[in-house]
Amino acid sequence: MGSRAQNTRSLFVKIGSRTLDDEHLHMVSRLTTQDIADYHEYGFIFTRDLFDAEEVDLLGRAMEQDPAIAAHSLLRADQQGGATRISLWNRAGDSVYGLAARSRKIVDMAEDLIGEPVYHFQSKLTAKDPYVGGAWEWHQDYGYWYYNGCLQPKLLSFMIALDPSDTSNGCLKLIKGSHKLGRLDHVQVTPEQNSADPERIPHILNTHEVVDCVLSPGDAVIFHANTLHRSEQNLSGQRRWTFLCCYNAISNNTFKRDDDRYYVPLEKVDDSAIRKAGLKFASGKAEHFTSKPYVPDLEKAP
Repeated sequence: MGSRAQNTRSLFVKIGSRTLDDEHLHMVSRLTTQDIADYHEYGFIFTRDLFDAEEVDLLGRAMEQDPAIAAHSLLRADQQGGATRISLWNRAGDSVYGLAARSRKIVDMAEDLIGEPVYHFQSKLTAKDPYVGGAWEWHQDYGYWYYNGCLQPKLLSFMIALDPSDTSNGCLKLIKGSHKLGRLDHVQVTPEQNSADPERIPHILNTHEVVDCVLSPGDAVIFHANTLHRSEQNLSGQRRWTFLCCYNAISNNTFKRDDDRYYVPLEKVDDSAIRKAGLKFASGKAEHFTSKPYVPDLEKAP
């Protein structure tokens, strides 16, 4: 099949039982049976206009202006001398981005795709700034989250574009169907990154298709915790910022408590809560921002 890239605009699924049009632009309903089947077949699906222009503006300004995000900004180095700036937090609070992560239009889809009730596992800003945004090696999120004490890969992520995202500014790449390979061994390649088994990756690329996540602001890709993904450096003059929120099945709650990604009840809010909140920043320590990236020490791992 080869590792050719595919134009993802044709891969955007319907939201609910219809394709979005101007009349239904802001009406996001639960996914269809076919949408859920596509997710389980491919390991990801796309949704167009998950957040509208006003919501994207609020989220983007919060990422730029919230002092808590700036204070917890971390650099994650790649192997080529670049670095991606990230901020991570483990609780969904009452900030505009906390409300977005608790919005029914997201949480309901997460529950449809995982097939049971979920809780918020983590959120983060991934900021690939112009000319310096670093690369990410091929990896599975469960390659990290397994070490948090999740017994099963019953987790997924929403990656929401705050800026246009394409191959020119280091967009996400996904290996179609790779979630069916199960959890792969990972090796540490930098102090801040682990990579999926480098011996296996060339063979996987020879038998699976690579899909470029070409997104407009407000679009999202939803991907399984075992779906292999990576991204190139951003060598363009266009920044590529994305907001990610991740969910775990309540039944898959971590058995470890040395990291605060364990189950905390998730209170859903109506989609209108984002606009009503306006440009609301984090308050106190409700979000549980992290002081360093979570990178399991594979040499010490059992």
